[in-house]
Amino acid sequence: MRLIYFSPVPWASFAQRPHKFVEWFRATRGKEVLWIDPYPTRLPRLADLRTRGRAKNGEVVAPDWLTIVSPRVLPIEPLLGISLFNRLLWNKVIQRVNSFIKDGECQIVIGKPSELALRVIALNPTVFSLYDAMDDFPAFYCGLSHLSMRRREQAVAAKVSQISVSSATLVDKFASYRLKLILALNACAVDSLPPVSLKGRIDKPVIGYVGTISEWFDWSLVFCLAASNPSVCIRLIGPVHSMPPGRLPQNLEMLPACDHGTAMKLMGEFSIGLIPFKLTNLTAAVDPIKYYEYRALGLPVISTSFGQMALRHGDEGVFIVEKNSNLVALTNAAMAFEDKLSEIEEFRAKNSWLKRFTESGLLTAVTQRL
Repeated sequence: MRLIYFSPVPWASFAQRPHKFVEWFRATRGKEVLWIDPYPTRLPRLADLRTRGRAKNGEVVAPDWLTIVSPRVLPIEPLLGISLFNRLLWNKVIQRVNSFIKDGECQIVIGKPSELALRVIALNPTVFSLYDAMDDFPAFYCGLSHLSMRRREQAVAAKVSQISVSSATLVDKFASYRLKLILALNACAVDSLPPVSLKGRIDKPVIGYVGTISEWFDWSLVFCLAASNPSVCIRLIGPVHSMPPGRLPQNLEMLPACDHGTAMKLMGEFSIGLIPFKLTNLTAAVDPIKYYEYRALGLPVISTSFGQMALRHGDEGVFIVEKNSNLVALTNAAMAFEDKLSEIEEFRAKNSWLKRFTESGLLTAVTQRL
């Protein structure tokens, strides 16, 4: 069995669910993967000029079992009629896909809805297809681009053989397709984590966050957390696309983006893992991978009540910030929490990508599941 994967992120980006999906497929099926990098599915914005040319995640080399295809398109997909010009640019990609399918039994996974993905499954109606929804993609867009993505996603959901989603909110969204719908939450790359160990006491506690700081990041909460806990260091690590609302508190420090290995080492210095996301339509469908990474390192987690985290209220090591939460008491409770070695090991065993994808029943024929 071979795999064609329409990815929502480039192969050269930091490893996320799509990367782990194809690695799991290779480990369990042992066959080749044709990875199709994403292309613009919304109309361009002025901000795109500022991000053009931004460095990628170093020199990323694809393994010999994976072939990367980067479609050439114009950023006009939301424009009905005019977007048909892109079909002329897709000819070589579609020929490559069709040749890949003819060379042996194949399955198609769509990680992000696009006209190209719809075209491929329309040309290959007998090939098993899966839509793996790791986000509520229309929520990332606005205006015409939002309407276009919503329409495109509905078309993908209707035509694929199976749908997998990464959060309970997305289960509700695709409830009308319940006979072909499965839930496969996110997980973490346990093989890249340091050995299980209990954290020792440190002189100055650190509440840390690793990840992108963008429109969904709750700067107000972070500032309040810093003000409420002046003896605690608040450390934010990652690229910044949403600037802080004012001068940083003295106990708040920011570090630049880094590779995954360095990020894991820096997380090892945390006392608490932080996930300060706003409650929006965009975050309502999110199951944050950083939650799994924090807990797999034995860190307690302070998080807002968004997405899948809202369902973890009361879970071991999870401390949810509500509207009227006492941030001092919440922080002290998180600081006092301690995992046992056996509990960390058990968490890792239950939340590896291999375990998650295998037990969820992904890429299993629908007729075998009914």
